[in-house]
Amino acid sequence: MANADGHRMIAEYLAAYDRQLRGDVELAGAHDTASLGPLRVAVFPGGQGFIGYQHLGGADADGVRGLVDAALAHFASLPGIRSIEWKTRAHDHAPGLHDALIACGFVPEDAESIMIGEASLLVQEVALPDGVTLRRARSDDEVIAMERMHGIVFGHREWHARADEMIRRLAEDESMELWTAVVDDEVVSAGRLEPVVGTEFAGLWGGATLPQWRGRGIYRALTAQRAMAALAGGKTYLQSDSTEFSRPILARAGLVKVSTTTPYVWTSPVC
Repeated sequence: MANADGHRMIAEYLAAYDRQLRGDVELAGAHDTASLGPLRVAVFPGGQGFIGYQHLGGADADGVRGLVDAALAHFASLPGIRSIEWKTRAHDHAPGLHDALIACGFVPEDAESIMIGEASLLVQEVALPDGVTLRRARSDDEVIAMERMHGIVFGHREWHARADEMIRRLAEDESMELWTAVVDDEVVSAGRLEPVVGTEFAGLWGGATLPQWRGRGIYRALTAQRAMAALAGGKTYLQSDSTEFSRPILARAGLVKVSTTTPYVWTSPVC
């Protein structure tokens, strides 16, 4: 792809991302929402506060600090707030935001790459190793097996609780699809597809593969399968926030990096 065409494509993807995946759409599932100037703030179950926006209204450093102070004051007025996430993006005009957040007690977590690709371009034939089959997880037992694998890969001792939460979400959201790669009824790789209502996007999340099965095309096959499912559901784009572990895999599957996102998290001293 010519360099100019590549830059144009990234700009188009990023514009679609900012327009469709930021703001109110990030607050789905929240039980309390409010607007503070350009900010959209919300409280999710468990006392998890969240701050999102499409832009900061052209604020200078003093204005940005004022927005941070206003957001903290808002959450301070609400009972039971245990943590607050301010989701930053590297391509935003946000002078002084890092310093303002640090000064107010927020701690940056690891940056992740914002990866986007056209679903139609990610549909490809991928040869699977002998004995590996792709399967959509629908039953409770299949979800439990998937989350057990996630627990092994990520070292999550609480994978049972994660399985219960995923079973609940699957029952409430019929559009979400869980896809697994299975060998002799053992899940060796998995990922989920989450269509975003009212947008052209579906999200790729929860990707993981057991170490002994990596580098054999299994996760690329799962990505292609989810791309086909997204197209069947009328979606144009696939998007994922990726760690440096998963970014190269998604890049090989056809997604491109358009920016980075870094969550800054404030935690209540009583937590």
